[in-house]
Amino acid sequence: MLIGYARVSTQQQNLDRQVAALTAAGCARIFAEKASGKSTGNRAELAKAIAALTPGDVLLLAEWDRATRSMMDGIDIIRQVAACQATVKALDKPWLDLTTPIGCGFLAFLSALAEDERHRIVDRAASGRKAARARGARFGRKPKLDAHQREHAFKLMDENLSDRAIGRALGVHHGTIARLRKTGALG
Repeated sequence: MLIGYARVSTQQQNLDRQVAALTAAGCARIFAEKASGKSTGNRAELAKAIAALTPGDVLLLAEWDRATRSMMDGIDIIRQVAACQATVKALDKPWLDLTTPIGCGFLAFLSALAEDERHRIVDRAASGRKAARARGARFGRKPKLDAHQREHAFKLMDENLSDRAIGRALGVHHGTIARLRKTGALG
């Protein structure tokens, strides 16, 4: 029996293309999820797909890198599937025979390449954030209070008003005022 597995990394991404490919390939069941590829530890549907395998079954993936972005996780997936006396196939690598030791070794190599790509993606994102910060970009939420409101809040604090009263006066939650009081900074 063919058991399919599809994954995308974010809630905004769509599983339709992978599910359609797995359906067209004849999968009896398809497990799909939206989860990070960083580790197999947080992917309940992958675990369910592997648990559903019986001897002779095939875990079919639309793309190998949808299963993992880590060499060690890739090897672990192969090990878990082999323990079920099943095999793994990837639609994007039809030439890869995972029933042989060389095929499994090659898949481990592909997993290492996927892991390297993940590291490069993380590094590029970090470099982009660093460059943006150097250009003066600010990250995170927009401050609830502008400079004038913060100055006004400090004046009200000097008058011994409570955080709740100041928050009501400025239209923000009292926790915002408490954090402002704690930092004690206008900037």
